[in-house]
Amino acid sequence: MVVHMTTLTSHQTNTGRRPWEPRLDFDSHAPGFAKAMAALDRAAAAQAQQAGLTTSLCELVRLRASQLNGCAYCVDMHAKDARAAGDDDQRVDALAVWREAPFYTEAERAALQLAEAITLCADGQVPEAVWAGAVEQFDPTELAALIGVVVTVNAWNRIGVTTRAWLPGSHTP
Repeated sequence: MVVHMTTLTSHQTNTGRRPWEPRLDFDSHAPGFAKAMAALDRAAAAQAQQAGLTTSLCELVRLRASQLNGCAYCVDMHAKDARAAGDDDQRVDALAVWREAPFYTEAERAALQLAEAITLCADGQVPEAVWAGAVEQFDPTELAALIGVVVTVNAWNRIGVTTRAWLPGSHTP
């Protein structure tokens, strides 16, 4: 582990900046937008809770979108939050290969597939089969809440990946 940390510490990007060094203190330079994002996040979480989506499902969806988007802070945060919500290490650790792992319910699989399709929609929209699978598992209120969770985490991911405003490892649930 020490060798790995040494490698990470000495790694520099082509700009001379370490990959985890902030580019922009987003919260300080866009406080109104940051406040609006926080309100959107609270609204998405409240809607998900009101619709009956479990915290575990929401954290798995947030974590998977964050993995796809490459947001180190959000991956760390949502992995910790998933565990704090009661998910075990096996489910959190295998999430990147959820299609190959037997640890997820059919509803979770439908939610993960929809989250991936929304996150990667520029690669081909949300396929009809993915939508149909989600409709089989969730009612319209649950679907709307799930979409809100995915859209919100994707927005956070884009801020985090672009600005590196938040240090991976700094979140505590």
